[in-house]
Amino acid sequence: MAEISFDEFLKVDVRVGTVLRAEPYPEARTPAIKLWIDFGDEIGEKKTSAQITAHYQPETLVGKQVMAVVNFPPRQIGKFMSEVLVLGLPDASGEIRLIGPDGQVPLGGRMH
Repeated sequence: MAEISFDEFLKVDVRVGTVLRAEPYPEARTPAIKLWIDFGDEIGEKKTSAQITAHYQPETLVGKQVMAVVNFPPRQIGKFMSEVLVLGLPDASGEIRLIGPDGQVPLGGRMH
């Protein structure tokens, strides 16, 4: 893996947000969930889709704090425009578990 400088790392803007709304995304090629996430006053509400159906149902995601890269350009995912990239890690089966703080933190907080 190539090394990057600390300045390059700082260009990736990872923030915490709270899921406001979540809906199934049956039109996606791979089963996914659409998410609307509030990142606070500075960034506002952004939307994305995530292939997280193995561990999450839409109704269990509302109110959950998640980490996301907020400074990627928007990306068309089928008929849905994704504005951020939520972060997760694969479990032993390769299914994604979302990354978030282990306690409530203010919206929009930047990862250090």
